[in-house]
Order: sequence, then C-alpha cells, then structure tokens
Amino acid sequence: MTTMSNKEYNFSEIEKKWQDFWESNGLFRVDNECDKDKFYCLVMFPYPSGTLHVGHGRNYIIGDVVSRYKIMKGFKVLSPIGWDAFGLPAENAAIANSIHPSIHTRNNINKMKVQLERWGVGYDWDREVTSCEPDYYKWTQWIFLKLFESNLAYKKKAAVNWCPSCATVLANEQVVDDLCERCDTRVEQRDLEQWFFRISDYAQKLLDDLETLEGWPEKVKTMQANWIGRSEGAKINFKLEGTDEIIPCFTTRPDTIFGVTFMSLAPEHPIIKELTKDTEYEKPVSEFVDRVRGQSTIERTSEGTVKEGIFTGRHVINPVNGEKVPLWVSNYALMEYGTGAVMAVPAHDQRDFEFARKYDLPIKIVIQPSDNDTSLSPEDMEKAYVEDGVQVNSGQFDGIPNREAIPKIINFFEEKGIGERNINYRLRDWLISRQRYWGAPIPIIYCESCGAVPVPEKDLPVLLPEHVEFKPHGRSPLDDVDEFVNATCPKCGGSAKRETDTMDTFVDSSWYYLRYLSSKDNTQAFDTGNVNKWLPVDQYIGGIEHAILHLLYSRFITKVFFDLKLTNFNEPFRNLFTQGMIIKNGAKMSKSKGNVVNPDLITEKYGADTQRLYTLFIAPPQRDAEWNDRGVIGAIVF
Repeated sequence: MTTMSNKEYNFSEIEKKWQDFWESNGLFRVDNECDKDKFYCLVMFPYPSGTLHVGHGRNYIIGDVVSRYKIMKGFKVLSPIGWDAFGLPAENAAIANSIHPSIHTRNNINKMKVQLERWGVGYDWDREVTSCEPDYYKWTQWIFLKLFESNLAYKKKAAVNWCPSCATVLANEQVVDDLCERCDTRVEQRDLEQWFFRISDYAQKLLDDLETLEGWPEKVKTMQANWIGRSEGAKINFKLEGTDEIIPCFTTRPDTIFGVTFMSLAPEHPIIKELTKDTEYEKPVSEFVDRVRGQSTIERTSEGTVKEGIFTGRHVINPVNGEKVPLWVSNYALMEYGTGAVMAVPAHDQRDFEFARKYDLPIKIVIQPSDNDTSLSPEDMEKAYVEDGVQVNSGQFDGIPNREAIPKIINFFEEKGIGERNINYRLRDWLISRQRYWGAPIPIIYCESCGAVPVPEKDLPVLLPEHVEFKPHGRSPLDDVDEFVNATCPKCGGSAKRETDTMDTFVDSSWYYLRYLSSKDNTQAFDTGNVNKWLPVDQYIGGIEHAILHLLYSRFITKVFFDLKLTNFNEPFRNLFTQGMIIKNGAKMSKSKGNVVNPDLITEKYGADTQRLYTLFIAPPQRDAEWNDRGVIGAIVF
C-alpha cells in the first residue's frame, strides 16, 4: 500500500486543485446581507508600482489567516482587495520606464493579482476597486465637493513643502527629518496657492476618540496624539508700536509674560515685508529671510544650531506692563507652531537665552527658585531657569507659585481684553494639491466673474486626459492641455479655466474601505445602509508607517461623513494590527539595495504553503524579522 510519506508531494497540483475549488465554490464571495455574525477583515490595499516581494506578503498572509479562521468559526467574512493606483510611486516608476502611468499601473496590477492568487490568499475579487479608474475617482471628486460645500476644503497661498526631485508639494506628514519620504531629497519651502482640507477643525475629536480605539496598538495612538500635539496656554495680543495693528502670540508659559524682552517672528510670517517696507531694514531683513527659509526645520531648531536673527527696526508693546520690546526675525521661530510669533523670555527659555546673549538683549527674571537660599541674577546666569518657582517682578502676582499664577494671569488677560485662554495644535490642515499628472483632478473651475466654482455633481468625473507630457517640471502637466484647461463656468456660462492640480493619493485611500460595499454602483460612492451594517472594519492590517498619514486621514474623512449623516459610525477601524517588516541583510527590502527576495521563485520551487508557513512562523507577527533561506527548508520539512 502506498502512503503519502513515500510519495512525492505534488504541491502545484494540490494547491491549484484547492484554489480552483475555493473559487468555484465562492468561499470568499459574500453578499451585503448580514444574516449572521459578520466580520470585515481588511488588509491595506497595495501600491501597484512593481511586483510583490516576500516582505509585502506578510500582511496579506496574516490577513488571510484571520479571514479563514473567522469563516471556520461561522462568521460571514468580508475580505476584499483593491489597488491604490494613483500617486507618485506609480508615476515615478512609469517615468523611469518610459511608459504611460496607466499602462504601467495596469500591467503591475495584473502581475500582482497573479501573485496574490498564486499565494492562495482569499479575496472577494468581485469587489475589486482601482483608485485610478474613473468609476472610483468620480467619487473621490464627489468627496472633495462635499468638503467644499461644508467649508472644509479651501485654497490659500501658503509656505509649503516642495520636493525639487518629485517637483511637487508635500503634506507635512510626508516630510521626515526635512526629507521627502518618497525620495529622501531635502525639502524646500515655497509660497504657492494650494488646496487644503480643514483637518485641524477635527483635531480635538481625533485626539479624544483615540481613547475609544481599544483594539489599536498604544504606539500608533501615541504617534497620532503627538502629531496632533495639543498644547494649552494663552494667546496674547501685542500692539505694534505707533499703530493699532496687533501681533498675536501663543504661549504655554503665560506666567513669564512680565519677563518678555523681545519678540521673535518666524521668517515665513506674512507681516515681515510690511514691517520693513521702504526702510533701511528692508534689504538686510529680506536677505536674512531668504537665507533662513532655504534651511531645513531640523537645521533651524536643533539644540546645537546657533540661534541667529535680525532686528526689524520696529517694536511691540507688552500689554501687561506697557514696556516697549524690539521685534526681531529669528531662525528658531516657526510659522507652523502657534501664530509664528514668539514672546521671548530669555531668563526662562533656553533658546531665547542663547539668542539674547548673542545679541546683547536684556534678561529679566520673573520666576525665582522656591529655595530661599538660591537667588538668580541675570549677570550670573549660564543658562535659562526653566523649573518651577515663585513669581517676582510680576506686578500683582509677585510671591505666588508660578503654577498657581498661570490661571490667575490668564484671567487677568481676559479681564483686560489683552488675551485669552487658548489651545494650540501641532496638527496643520491637510495639503492635498499636487503638481503632478497621475492623480484625481480637483473638480473646481475658475471664472473671472464667479471665482472658484465647484463642478456640478452631474458632470463628474472630471476625466484625467491621457495624452499629456507628464514628466515633472515644477507646475502641473495639465496646464499644457488646452482641451482640459478651457471650460465653461457652471454658474454664468462664461469662459473659464479648470484647476490643474491633482489630489494627493492619500485622498483616494482615505475612503476605499467604504467603496468595497458598492464597488459596482455608479449612482453613489457607497450605500449608507450597507456600510452601516458592515463597518467599522473589524480587523485592519498594515504597516505602522501609515500611523500619521493614511490612518489619520481615514479617521478624519470618516468623522466628516458621520457629521454629514452619511454614516452612523465615526471611526473606520475597530481593531488595528501593524505587522513587523521582513528585512534582508539587516535592511528593508528594495531593488536599489539588491536584497529583494522574489516570492515567485519560492512558490515555483517549494509551493505557496511553504512560503505561507515560513512567513507566519518567521517571528511574532508584530516584530521585524530577518529573512533566512534556511528557514524555508525548515518549513518544507515540516
């Protein structure tokens, strides 16, 4: 009698048999009716910018295990897949290969789809979505219109992050240590008219609701909380000497207001040009501003960086004591924090202390240590005193412990009408404009008579033209396509021009988990009844690198939909699992490093089950793991 132990295991035949069986029996196909316990298992949909390597496979295989387990437990499991097909990765790869992004993207989708099927990963392919297809980005544009109608989408001129290599702007979240997260090029600052989403309006909701996400890793929640960056303090109004103009300043240390000896403006502050216009300070201040704005944020704010600045020739009045203090521009003041104006207290802030010592500015002590044996004097100080103590030189607040004085001083501001309690957030509005081709066109038309006019919903989608010179040159490639640009105003019928920027790809991925419930519906982005039955997603799986990008944006969009009464839930993902990275030779797998492990070679030689088994047992799934070919042999033996 022949047994399996002395027969060769024909993995190709057996795996194909069962994969065909799963497909023909619709194991992973489900309808939208929740006639028994439902479970929505979702893996972050991939960028189709190339083929998948074994590192990519980890989250798909983990997701497949979760789905199969829940199916065996009797749940009705929704496990869909799609393609995050717009954006810089696909466009840059297409440029490098001298092929149109649409062709490059679709070729890669076909290859990656074959890989996923070969791995035996189970999906409901009937729900497949592709974000670069008009039937998808029509609804991305519809979402833009909903935000525009709600005053949550707006355009303004702003200092933005510019990547000279990618030739486009980047959101703050896409800049890591002053480098473009895509290509590691040093990011510059430029003033451009750009479109934004008001995610800052949701800062407190996004922060508060982190507490409800019990199924999320604490690390991800901490990263989001730190990015939102809530600071409590006061906003104080300093009057520009000789005028009625006010320069507001946010501070977390209102207890030091009596110690202000100068004010410092960020080089990006819009008032600077006006301050120095037609004065002897105009040229040197302008040159200083241009030089500092060419530096990175890290360069400007690192502890070891020499603090430098320039006097504007103007003064402001300290509202609590009427003292006149000089107005400077400095390299360490940042426009993205507070109001871009710093009330400088050298005695109690180290950066201000270093600046004051360099430029021989006064140092005024307003908090003395509680220890009566210690008394600070400006002449003897070698660094700022930043500990708690007792108020001195602070008028009616003298003798009060500084922590007790803070609310009293804020009350004083409000009584006198010179300031108010204020909460500041590090989170800035989401910059969605991109000066690139491969993205969803922004559905806005500009009319000289009517201004910015939204494209009517009946005219969606605004189609991305195919015949375009899409290589980056610092402005939108769509600018050069007359048949796209020239339009008719929906309001007055006059001649008009289309917006030529495209949307950040993170707009596409901020809502795709909803589209799976209505992927073939041409009449609506999603069916409210169906999404309310199936969402929030029960288990979401993906990399921690998306903690303050995709995950934050998706939470924001979900909350907007909730407020617009389009859904009955305000968080998209009930449970989140962030898998560790599979590395090779101590580094993340990449073609440039030459350390990519091709999963196709493994499945061809050893079978999909071998790859799946080794991937699952290489290490605890939340930890990074080093790929070792010897481990594959161990999986075969098992």
